[in-house]
Amino acid sequence: MVGWIGACLNSQLHCTMKNKIGIVCYPTIGGSGVVATELGIALAEKGYEVHFISTTMPFRLKRLYPNIYFHEVEVANYPVFKNPPYDLSLANKIAEVIDREELDIIHAHYAVPHAICSIFAKQMAKRDVKIVTTLHGTDITVLAIDDSLQNMIRYAIEASDGVTAVSQSLKEQTMDVFDTEKHIDVVHNFIDLEARKIDDRQSLKSDLNIGEEEKVIIHISNFRKVKRVEEVVHSFKLIQDEIKAKLLLVGDGPEYSKIRKAVKDHEIEDQVIFMGRQDNIKDLLYISDLKLLLSEKESFGLVLLEAMSQGVPCIGTNIGGIPEVIVHGKNGFIVPLGDAIAVAEHALGLLKDQDMWQHFSIHAKEHVKKYFQTHCVIKQYEDLYEHLIHKE
Repeated sequence: MVGWIGACLNSQLHCTMKNKIGIVCYPTIGGSGVVATELGIALAEKGYEVHFISTTMPFRLKRLYPNIYFHEVEVANYPVFKNPPYDLSLANKIAEVIDREELDIIHAHYAVPHAICSIFAKQMAKRDVKIVTTLHGTDITVLAIDDSLQNMIRYAIEASDGVTAVSQSLKEQTMDVFDTEKHIDVVHNFIDLEARKIDDRQSLKSDLNIGEEEKVIIHISNFRKVKRVEEVVHSFKLIQDEIKAKLLLVGDGPEYSKIRKAVKDHEIEDQVIFMGRQDNIKDLLYISDLKLLLSEKESFGLVLLEAMSQGVPCIGTNIGGIPEVIVHGKNGFIVPLGDAIAVAEHALGLLKDQDMWQHFSIHAKEHVKKYFQTHCVIKQYEDLYEHLIHKE
């Protein structure tokens, strides 16, 4: 099924189309899905024709765009197959869209399965197309640990026409794990610097039963083991022993029940609010004073940009791409993995000093605006596309 997202509502929407870009991504909530969808929207707004190829509509596509199209991958369920052949269906759909829509670029987010399927599709298609693969982390930090997948991931990287990584740390890890000489461009994740405009901050806090004098600490993740949410809870326990505070835990996942138990064991159930999965987190960030990301693996940390764009200082571990986002001592703090005491000390120093907090908050927004705003990063992708299309 092909669904058209938008139509030219009036003659003023007509524009000269640039290259046609196919984006292959996961449609669900998560860093790669957010970045891929926002990239497509930004490209469309600059005049590119964008074709999303996925199992369902990307969740961030919430309004009509005159030059964004969605192509659904339908997985046939044949009795001969034990499991539905998603990869084959995806590759076939990509090849179909390449030829019918005359695409110039396929931008695959994740080496496996999306880059592999795109490369297969390129071989099936009648039209030549360039393949750009963006590495988001899981394909390198998790899947590459499996020896049976290493050759496939290496092939996906080396057979792509262009490869990008979302952080310098991920690039270095990729080159080390696969011992490849493939050129990899570092293109960081990005975000629109759109501040939340609300006059009555306290009314939002009151809705969550948070007192005016209470500081609000927030953690957002998929509650997987690598996110170390238990350590977030432990750190918060040390913080709330010293000051009045509430912890917002946003998300859900396999560690959810374990975290519930940890909160109960620490006897802080009245100070911790489980928010579950939230689509729009700007309201929650607007009332937050501090963001914690204490992961043991983190290729970038898009949630840090979301927090900093709203002026929320962050504390993160010295892991992966986190130090590429947080500037220690200016817009947040970097702490050693597993050091809950260091987290608490930095948090208390910041939350007890309003002048210091205000300085960190301003620097957080300025840092995002200077290095991670959408228009700056999109230009890097545009330059890569143009280079590959005109490369002899």
